[in-house]
Amino acid sequence: MSINPMAYEAQFFGFTPQTCMLRIYIAFQDYLFEMMLVVENVILKKLDGFPGCKISPSQIRKGTEKFLLFMKDHFDKLFSKMEEMLLQLVLNIPENVLLPEDKVHEQYPYTKEQFQALQDEIQQLQQQYRAEASAGQALRAELEEQNAVRAELEKMLQWFDGLDNICREHGTSNFKESFAFLTQNSKKLKDVLKDVEKKSNKMKKHDRLL
Repeated sequence: MSINPMAYEAQFFGFTPQTCMLRIYIAFQDYLFEMMLVVENVILKKLDGFPGCKISPSQIRKGTEKFLLFMKDHFDKLFSKMEEMLLQLVLNIPENVLLPEDKVHEQYPYTKEQFQALQDEIQQLQQQYRAEASAGQALRAELEEQNAVRAELEKMLQWFDGLDNICREHGTSNFKESFAFLTQNSKKLKDVLKDVEKKSNKMKKHDRLL
């Protein structure tokens, strides 16, 4: 069998020419063995019709095996010539022939150095993309945190506006009276601050996990 890998032919046919030839060889060989068994059975049946025949089945088997070796030796020689002819004239793609899927290489030829430079550039772009994606994720997380803090501050402003209205309704218009009133209602403010602090801590833990 040929030791030439014939990779280009394998790309076109979907199998290596050597594999094709091996299967043909095995098929012919199996057929030859089957024919020898058929011939041997026919000879044994013919001898059963001659009671005085002194040829034993073991002698016939030896003769069949000897003839099989003779046929196999000649078959191998003929198959070697047939294989050489098929690999050169039938299953071979000439060097000047380019497959359709490889036409792009003819239009845009490049050297090994150019190909390596292209690979390096692709790797750098991939690293840059990963870095930008990571930075974008960090910015989005920071924006979400800012939106949450802004929402809490708006709640606090609304609460202060409501508190100011309540103070006015109760006639606490000067600073001392307002301060006293705020002191009495400081528990509400502490609860709001605790709520903001808890949410801020949760967001920080989330950022660390990312």
